[in-house]
Amino acid sequence: MKRKKNHETRQDRKRTVAAAIQYDPLKDAAPRVTAKGRGCVADRIIELAKKHDIPIKSDPGLVEILSRLDIDEQIPVNVYRAVAEILVFVYNLNADRPSGGPSRS
Repeated sequence: MKRKKNHETRQDRKRTVAAAIQYDPLKDAAPRVTAKGRGCVADRIIELAKKHDIPIKSDPGLVEILSRLDIDEQIPVNVYRAVAEILVFVYNLNADRPSGGPSRS
């Protein structure tokens, strides 16, 4: 009996995955997914984040969870802690900037 070959290539396994979240405590009960994608879509999300001086944090486990959510869906309770750590990371970066926030070109 022949074994089926796994058609996943090394390139597929290393494919970029990205998700963007937004949190407005005045409007949202929890952060929500505003963009997500794999491959060239993920690359574009990252490119736009860099262009607009939006902080990027690498967390492969969290991005896999976020990429399963729908756009505009609030994050589930079980990932609050991980997202809270990212928000602290972003707030600390913003506090270190002279203007106190991301620069907008």
